[in-house]
Amino acid sequence: MASASLLKSSPVLDKSEFLKGQSLRQPSVSVVRCHPTNATSLTVRAASSYADELIKTAKTVASPGRGILAMDESNATCGKRLASIGLENTEANRQAYRTLLVSAPGLGQYISGAILFEETLYQSTVDGRKIVDVLIEQNIVPGIKVDKGLVPLAGSNDESWCQGLDGLASRSAAYYQQGARFAKWRTVVSIPNGPSALAVKEAAWGLARYAAISQDNGLVPIVEPEILLDGEHGIDRTFEVAQKVWAEVFFYLAENNVMFEGILLKPSMVTPGAECKDRATPQQVADYTLSLLKRRIPPAVPGIMFLSGGQSEVEATLNLNAMNQAPNPWHVSFSYARALQNTCLKTWGGQPENVKAAQDTLLVRAKANSLAQLGKYTGEGESDEAKQGMFVKGYVY
Repeated sequence: MASASLLKSSPVLDKSEFLKGQSLRQPSVSVVRCHPTNATSLTVRAASSYADELIKTAKTVASPGRGILAMDESNATCGKRLASIGLENTEANRQAYRTLLVSAPGLGQYISGAILFEETLYQSTVDGRKIVDVLIEQNIVPGIKVDKGLVPLAGSNDESWCQGLDGLASRSAAYYQQGARFAKWRTVVSIPNGPSALAVKEAAWGLARYAAISQDNGLVPIVEPEILLDGEHGIDRTFEVAQKVWAEVFFYLAENNVMFEGILLKPSMVTPGAECKDRATPQQVADYTLSLLKRRIPPAVPGIMFLSGGQSEVEATLNLNAMNQAPNPWHVSFSYARALQNTCLKTWGGQPENVKAAQDTLLVRAKANSLAQLGKYTGEGESDEAKQGMFVKGYVY
């Protein structure tokens, strides 16, 4: 039985409210017991003491004209990105690239949250400032990737499940103390591999447990069941699977007493498989995706932050723009990694003299997606590089 105060509108989170160094609060849980006339009793868990803060954080991230910079690549994946421009995978090189991203002047005008890898959350910039502090100065909420990656799911059709629930509560408490205010957990569903009922249930249950644990420790959970682009299937098959997946996800979120006003979603757009011959226009992607959201996502959820999933930079922005041509019950925005960073990384090339040009490129992409969130993106003046697809079959990170 949630408090009625959860239904009131809350102002966005003030910078001072997520400054690092706050004393760590231990959330309390209140229990309301209902005693019906029969012998069966019902126990309903109320929201944790972080409820108001969770709502404010979610609304801050889901603020108009802004979205999320996903820069939570593992060190191994970051190494692959660096190798593509001829750099060795060292902490110094990872630090230099992450410094470039978070210190881009004016980034906070377009970016409301940044998802960090654990190394980055505790890392400083090349000039010695804490990365968390640099983000907060830009009015960007720091977030943290908390899952431990995908492993084979026994008994399935060569599918995966996401590990990381063991120790999650203590890790989340430490991340909150370090300055993180939201979390991300990515699991995947493969259409060519079924998907099996087992894999869908495992994905939904894992996401729900993670979300409940995150909220109990002050972190807004980003719920991300990525439906992979792999496959030759058409857009109708993607829509069918997505409906099933999101029905399971919200069933288990409710079963785990997750407060919907204090979560964010990171869904895949509804598109044909990457190897399908029949391509979809931005309007078709928008129609299918919004239809899915309206059938499955409660309006209490403040923000829908789409992943790009291997689309080209321009394609991801065009599709987002098409979804924002009319008002939506939620803030419909972006949480992009490669679709924000790809041209930026290539422009930098690991050369100090290219930092400003690379930051300018990042700001161009961030501004384009900011305009798309407002439904005002035109696609004019985009480079050929930004139009290049980034789909990788069987992509892992």
